[in-house]
Amino acid sequence: MRRNLSSASIWVGLGAAALLVSGSALAQTRELATRGELLDRVVAIVNDGVVLDSDLEKQIQAVTARLREQKLELPAQNVLRQQVLERLVLQEIQMQHAGHAGVKVSDENVNQALEDVAKRNNMTLAQLPDAMAQQGIDYATYREEIRKEITLQLLRQRDVLQHISITPREIDRFLDRQGKTPSAANEYNVSHILIAVGQEASPAQLDAAGKRAQEVYERAKGGEDFAKLALAYSNSQTALEGGALGWRKGSELPTFLTDVVARLKPGDVSEPLRTPTGYHIIKLNEVRGATAQAVEDQVHVRHILMKTNELADDATVRTKLAALRERILKGEDFAGLAQVNSEDPGSAVDGGDLGWSGPGTFAPEFEQAIAPLKDNEISEPFKTQFGWHIAQMLGHRRIDNSDELRRRQAMEAIRASKADEATELWLRQMRDEAYVEYKS
Repeated sequence: MRRNLSSASIWVGLGAAALLVSGSALAQTRELATRGELLDRVVAIVNDGVVLDSDLEKQIQAVTARLREQKLELPAQNVLRQQVLERLVLQEIQMQHAGHAGVKVSDENVNQALEDVAKRNNMTLAQLPDAMAQQGIDYATYREEIRKEITLQLLRQRDVLQHISITPREIDRFLDRQGKTPSAANEYNVSHILIAVGQEASPAQLDAAGKRAQEVYERAKGGEDFAKLALAYSNSQTALEGGALGWRKGSELPTFLTDVVARLKPGDVSEPLRTPTGYHIIKLNEVRGATAQAVEDQVHVRHILMKTNELADDATVRTKLAALRERILKGEDFAGLAQVNSEDPGSAVDGGDLGWSGPGTFAPEFEQAIAPLKDNEISEPFKTQFGWHIAQMLGHRRIDNSDELRRRQAMEAIRASKADEATELWLRQMRDEAYVEYKS
């Protein structure tokens, strides 16, 4: 993203977003077909939506270009086509869930994401459409892809990440293990292949998946390119990236991988590991030492959150928050108003208090808004992906790696280690429950 603008470098976010068309597009396609104007072809019916051939072909071209840029060997065309189609099916299922759950992304959120793309490519948002046009990328289509990526991120946050619970006992065990495990001080570049098993799989299906996993493992151990095998056989969301999980701290590896990776040397491939999602084959690519953070700057903030709805648009909510801000400046109690008015269930009961927090704790827009605040200063209303806020800075401090910080870092590491497996389970469950019909 920090290179010169190109079709590869500008492709950001989930890395596989495509312009998916559902309900209305299906009706339109049928209508055109009855008039003898076949403009596209349905390649998969997904519940009450579809995936179109034109979208599949666009994604195949994009993935092919990316794999070639990364110098990864391409699998057979029919294998690549099926992998890309399955990813589009999963995205369509998620978008349908997002629609039913009321997860929406405003134009302002999309613009903020596009501004970040422009900044990373050393240009302004106004310059972005022309720059993309020079690369043959349609700006309107790209905007919708970005909207879709943000929607999927919010859906995952809502349905998966917010439901990951961590107990004090887990933190204690993590810290105890961290002191005895060398892996906690290192970072690992890991790739993996998942041979998925459905939740209702029969004994015969389990046996077949186990045999396939063993076959893939033998081929990888025998020297076949791991990325190519992942492209051909993996059912993971990382398949089209050659199975790459990228660099992870030892403490942030998915829970089920921690012990396996600790036993591997760079270049080693693990035997198939059975988990609730299926069989995993792990390859350790590289190891490097992690840089420990000695001190951390923290802020103590409280806020009031309000969300838009059918009766209150952005302007209305912003005006309400501005009025609350004026009341606080005139002497009313911030905490009391937060308890009554804030729509953040996690902090409203505490008067909006978010406690002491370090860098990366909050959404980027929130951190950007509170960064210039002095102690006791109250921000003007500002918007994030969660809604509209006013925030008050209660204090700043710098601390070393105290027990409190170590426990918070442990909690974040445990959450990160659980997130991958929880996401895979979530996706498998949605996929198993969906009606999918492939069209030849």
